[in-house]
Amino acid sequence: MFGPKYFIENDSFSIQYMYRKGFSTMSTPHFHPFYEIYYLLQGERTYFINGNIFTARRGDMILVNPYDVHRTTSTDVQEFERILVNFSETFAPIEGSPGGSPFLPFVQGSRLLRFSIKDQTIIEQMMRDMLAECEQQQEGYVDYVKSVMRQLLIKIYRESTSSRQEPLQYAHPMHQKISEIATYLNGHFHENVTLEQIAKQFYISTSYLSRVFKKVTGFHFREYLQLIRVKDAQRLLRETNEKVLIIAEKTGFEHVAHFNTTFKKVTGMTPLRYRKQNKQPGSSL
Repeated sequence: MFGPKYFIENDSFSIQYMYRKGFSTMSTPHFHPFYEIYYLLQGERTYFINGNIFTARRGDMILVNPYDVHRTTSTDVQEFERILVNFSETFAPIEGSPGGSPFLPFVQGSRLLRFSIKDQTIIEQMMRDMLAECEQQQEGYVDYVKSVMRQLLIKIYRESTSSRQEPLQYAHPMHQKISEIATYLNGHFHENVTLEQIAKQFYISTSYLSRVFKKVTGFHFREYLQLIRVKDAQRLLRETNEKVLIIAEKTGFEHVAHFNTTFKKVTGMTPLRYRKQNKQPGSSL
């Protein structure tokens, strides 16, 4: 059951409720230029983010910073209920900090955040309050939602920087191995990396790695490698004036034609068009 997706201020904020039973997976692993908060009301979900694999349970929150690659899929518990919030950094700035919040980006990176039972009740009420305000749209509801978002960001920041957070635990031994491999790829994508090389380096057969990598991450090995290369190319196009040929070489593409084709396949536009639409003021070589 998908609830309506509510938007505020030209898509600078959105919120949606969903309940689902049975196996489900995000069809296309992706990344986007806004923040994401995924709060699990019931059930379990596996989340793959930037090479890390998290198993979220009731009361857990998944935080996703802009441009971080992520995907969610079912665990053995094939039923879940969640509220999803997407927002821009300027939607609910904290007073005294024009142009954004001092609590963004999420200080510990994209991750799973686990609250105490007491705090789970508070967080869930915040999420439901924002959803109810967007449903009813009474006078002042936008300011109400912004106020709750400010409180929520402060709560997230305090919890993220506390010493109570548990170390990451993997639900399956292979999750740790795939996480190690994905993390390695994130640091070496600019090199000539191959499936065969990685399988040998991590002591896994090529066929098994290919199969398990797809099952856990949602990507074929080469698809993931291309996506993180394109993601970094987008960063360079936004933040620098370097030529497309140089960016292609820096991100691991041997031929600029292949870079252009892959970039357009992933983003829906050419590198030059992407730069024109997303160039950051004041960026330089």
